[in-house]
Amino acid sequence: MFGLFALLLLGLGIGLRDPWPSDEPRFALIARLMVEHGQWLFPHRGNELYPDKPPVFMWLQALAYLVTGNWRVAFLLPSLASGLGALALVYDVARRLWNHRSALLAAATLLLTVHFTYQMRNAQIDPLLLGCITLANYGLLRHLLLGPSWRWFAAGCFFAGVGVVTKGVGVLALLMLVPYVVARRRHWRALALPRGGWRWAAGLALFLAPILGWLLPMLLAARADGDPQHAAYVQNILFGQTVHRYATPTGHIHSPFFFLGIIAADWLPLSLLLPWALPAWWRRLKRRDARFLLPLGWVVLVVLFFSFSPGKRDVYILPALPMMALALTPLLPGLLRRRGIRLAIFALTLLLASAITVAATLAINRHSAGADKIAQGLDPHLWWLLLCAGVAGLVAVSLTRVRYAPLGWLFFASGLWSLYGLWGYPMLNGARSASDVMAKARTIAGPDATIGLLAWKEQNLLMAQGSVIEFGFLKPWPQQYAEAIRWQQQAPAQRWIFSLDDAMGNCVNRQRAVHVGHANRREWWMFKADAVVAGCIPHSAGSAAGASDD
Repeated sequence: MFGLFALLLLGLGIGLRDPWPSDEPRFALIARLMVEHGQWLFPHRGNELYPDKPPVFMWLQALAYLVTGNWRVAFLLPSLASGLGALALVYDVARRLWNHRSALLAAATLLLTVHFTYQMRNAQIDPLLLGCITLANYGLLRHLLLGPSWRWFAAGCFFAGVGVVTKGVGVLALLMLVPYVVARRRHWRALALPRGGWRWAAGLALFLAPILGWLLPMLLAARADGDPQHAAYVQNILFGQTVHRYATPTGHIHSPFFFLGIIAADWLPLSLLLPWALPAWWRRLKRRDARFLLPLGWVVLVVLFFSFSPGKRDVYILPALPMMALALTPLLPGLLRRRGIRLAIFALTLLLASAITVAATLAINRHSAGADKIAQGLDPHLWWLLLCAGVAGLVAVSLTRVRYAPLGWLFFASGLWSLYGLWGYPMLNGARSASDVMAKARTIAGPDATIGLLAWKEQNLLMAQGSVIEFGFLKPWPQQYAEAIRWQQQAPAQRWIFSLDDAMGNCVNRQRAVHVGHANRREWWMFKADAVVAGCIPHSAGSAAGASDD
């Protein structure tokens, strides 16, 4: 029953929407181009190479499409599989370490944590990374706590390597060996004591297998074809997107304490348990119980690792969440009986449900300018969805009260995510995915015309209909504009340009252009050659990559 509940909570809505910014259209576009052109080693975003991430996630999306034949389903399947897999792994290792009831509570706590549920419903690389690292951690714990099991140790090392070719930082799974060495040297309890030095080395060697399985073919192909773009791709993905990005990031700069706020807010309601869990953990660590040291020590090391880098995002510590839930396992039956915790969960549910209900009511009655700004370009029925979710939460709170507050959160979260998937997805999809604006662009141009994309975002190319061409993604807008105008002048009767408003500057007569619409907080236009101001080049130095999505 729990597995079915998890499938519904994470999977409701699959097939009802297209990829949404900021990252989903990029990866889905790359995966689609892989299927269409058969270029699997060197991912492309349009005509340009995409060197920011290894291709494993896009490979899985492409494979899911080859199995299902439907991109609306395929692009979300890797995240869904990762989420369900992580829940199963946490449950299984917790059951082996403690008992079935506590393990089920740990898996449920993980599932109902806001950050986990939200991310597992998105088609980004981080959910897959969480799945790989959790599988690696599972293999290591089966060996280090429940072993010896050299096969599981080898599997753990192997999937740590898979994590590396997924997003570089999969090697962090091997940090589990640090608290293990400490515990072994100090003779902690509940610790396996495997012997055999060569087996440790052999297992760790398997860490390199998936890395070399991707790296060697890519390097050989780049060397064989002699393409300088492929050589630049290799240099960027091996160094620019790993060491350089960690040491000298260019964005998302935050203080060293940034992740403490993420744990407190994004990890609700799990984070509400921590004030009571910390002293309980300390008592068990003083008893030298390695079942707590290994997962907790690993979580601390992961948080410290990312805290040392100036660049920080909330998803960086997402893979630590399953191990945090695992460390809570034996405490949960007692914690959830404490009145203070039940009162905190009750207050959280009541506060969120009340806030959503009040905001939606004000917006529906047009008493909130801020709500109108947030919902600009979106279906006004969005507020009715939120009103239904808020009222459902208030009903859940009134029925469960403080005594059964955890059940109240379960009902509220289930209702919110179900409404979001079944009602919200189709309601928001047209504006968020840019499918509406691209359909209108094709209607304006007609079925036989070719549309040139200027200052485009990935969702524009992904959702474009009919014949389209683009002029680069990372190029500065003035350069894209000049190339687009030259292209249009070669066949002005059959060529339209689809452009971001800011990229046209004063070089397009908007009275002769056509306003296509508003999508992703941007204004989009189309124009033919008669709207172009001769000899004019926009002065904007922006690029399509420089502006963030909604």
